[in-house]
Amino acid sequence: MKAIVIGGSGATGRELVNQLLEDGRFDGVTALVRRPYFEDHPKLRELLIDFENLDEHQDEIRGEIAFSCLGTTLKDAGSKEAQWRVDHDYQLEFASRAKANGVEHFVLMSAMGANPKSSIFYNKMKGTLEQNLLKLNFDRLIILHPGGIERPGSTRKGERAMIKALKAFNAIGLFKDYEPIKTDRLAKAMIASVFESKEKFKVINLKEIKAMSNPS
Repeated sequence: MKAIVIGGSGATGRELVNQLLEDGRFDGVTALVRRPYFEDHPKLRELLIDFENLDEHQDEIRGEIAFSCLGTTLKDAGSKEAQWRVDHDYQLEFASRAKANGVEHFVLMSAMGANPKSSIFYNKMKGTLEQNLLKLNFDRLIILHPGGIERPGSTRKGERAMIKALKAFNAIGLFKDYEPIKTDRLAKAMIASVFESKEKFKVINLKEIKAMSNPS
């Protein structure tokens, strides 16, 4: 199989691309990135793109499976409008072009609490994307709902503080649905979902993510 990935330069996306390259079930991986990022690999094609001009790469968005780990923070984006552009618009346009090219299976890393009717901006943004992806009618659509994501070497003070707090709460049995999971396990679950989930539409919660990525 051939996979195509957006968001590959992020912490989870990097793990995903590297695991796909080591997985014998995949004979090719295309990573759409803004700038050169990965080391050379015989199975990897690194495609430099501008998401504002994705139409220029329509013919190159091909494969059996598309994965999206794309996302940004409000702080990095600079505004809610800019964050929506990345987290919703870019991903939906990529999915639409993949669908038009016959990609059958789409796997999205979303977030716990995603809900198009939420009063919380982030949750509403993620939920609206999920809702719009459903309308594209992929043969199979899988959406993962992790809680906290533990990124190795994160330099974001707020993120590190949140993960530390979540672990403290988890230790006394609170907020278990938001238990942090490491990026390598999340990437492993994204790949495992391709082979373990047969439904046309499946939302994978944290408990299932942990089961799929349990170290053997």
